[in-house]
Amino acid sequence: MSDDRYAHYRRLKFDRPHPRVLRITMSNGKMNSADQPMHEELGRIWRDIDEDPTVSAAIITGEGKVFSAGGDFKMIEDLIADYKTRAMGMREARDIVYNIINCSKPVVSAMRGVAVGAGLVCGLLADVSIAAKDCRIIDGHTRLGVAAGDHAAIVWPLLCGMAKAKYYLLLCDQLLGEEADRIGLISLSVDDGTLDAKAVEIASRLADGAQHAIRYTKYALNNWLRQMGPAFDASLALEFMGFAGPEVRAGLDAHYQKRPPQFRAD
Repeated sequence: MSDDRYAHYRRLKFDRPHPRVLRITMSNGKMNSADQPMHEELGRIWRDIDEDPTVSAAIITGEGKVFSAGGDFKMIEDLIADYKTRAMGMREARDIVYNIINCSKPVVSAMRGVAVGAGLVCGLLADVSIAAKDCRIIDGHTRLGVAAGDHAAIVWPLLCGMAKAKYYLLLCDQLLGEEADRIGLISLSVDDGTLDAKAVEIASRLADGAQHAIRYTKYALNNWLRQMGPAFDASLALEFMGFAGPEVRAGLDAHYQKRPPQFRAD
């Protein structure tokens, strides 16, 4: 990639599988977990794509065998420890959601391995979401000890219904790509070996299509998500309030020790 607008990114890699398709690959060598630099970049990239006249569609994927393994433990420790860091983290989390919704270019996600945390936000808010049939999709917020903020309140009930959304968001149960496809949480599931080719095929069709018609259709449909802005803002505030509470410490310790969390009853 020779475009200077992408040269400063540290956790995202870029290539062009089609002349007008930009593929974004999350990469940090730690199962593509979202540390603070990646968290910030996942909010900023959609504005750069929106302003790039050479891009008509984008693909978001992860390097290697994993889409994204969720929030980096160091970032979570920093959120727990410092108010200013929490305020910055909440702003970045808001940017990830609203900027992908408001990006005029269509976005395709290609998820494999595991999809959790900030990466999952982009995976599920993509305009066409594709997962390998055995991809493990998990919203782990309540297991960590914070409310399900990020993208959950704004899109899960719309995609798969309130009953399924509550089940998976309250319990943090794993959802395989094939089942996510069946209940409508994602656009489609495919065999892992065909995932990248399918994402490129769909993004290329979007890039070769009627650009104004496609972008206006995305804009109109995303008004469903914009209407849920107040619910999203509330969920995000409650999530980040939780980073200052006692439950997240118990949840994070359980992650470190690879055991089920032990939360005290009120």
